[in-house]
Amino acid sequence: MSEMHKPQAVVFDIGRVIIQWDLRHLFAKLISDEQELDWFLANVVSEAWHHQQDEGRPLAEMVPERKREFPLHAPLIDAYATRFAETIPGPVPGTHALIERLDAAGVPLFGLSNFGADFWDDFRADWPFFDAFRDIVVSGHEKCAKPDPAIYAIAEARFGLPPQQLLFVDDKAENIAAATARGWQGHVFTDAAALEADLRARALL
Repeated sequence: MSEMHKPQAVVFDIGRVIIQWDLRHLFAKLISDEQELDWFLANVVSEAWHHQQDEGRPLAEMVPERKREFPLHAPLIDAYATRFAETIPGPVPGTHALIERLDAAGVPLFGLSNFGADFWDDFRADWPFFDAFRDIVVSGHEKCAKPDPAIYAIAEARFGLPPQQLLFVDDKAENIAAATARGWQGHVFTDAAALEADLRARALL
């Protein structure tokens, strides 16, 4: 890859790229029946409902409203708010090592994540690994979420680099498409081995 097109910085999504995230990891501890668990995750504490957190809606609104809709599930809805850390099984295999290598090579690292503001501070405190990042744009704080073009504009302003110099790593193709539409470079994350190969091809490793 020519120097003209070589990215100058890597921007990482967090969930399912750096850390695993799965609501089932928490609620399988609380709901023993598999069919009931599937129904609960599809209808009560679903990823679509959780996305309101990513978009900046506070738990103080979301949780009471949901408990009114599903009063029999109130304790489980409370668990979503109080035990969110248990939706994170651990790191995604291999990604941390790649980030450490990029950091050691002097490649600027940034984050752009759909993440609830109410959960962010506790999460960030548990993962000092993110100290290597120069800045992290968190959707819940900005009150807009990927793939809304507005959050990419915020990231560009914060990171201080032109879009063409940013390589974005995200597990969702629609989020990468929104980035590349603005001129970013993109990698749809599947696993660390494929990412490593792409980073090598781009002369970043």
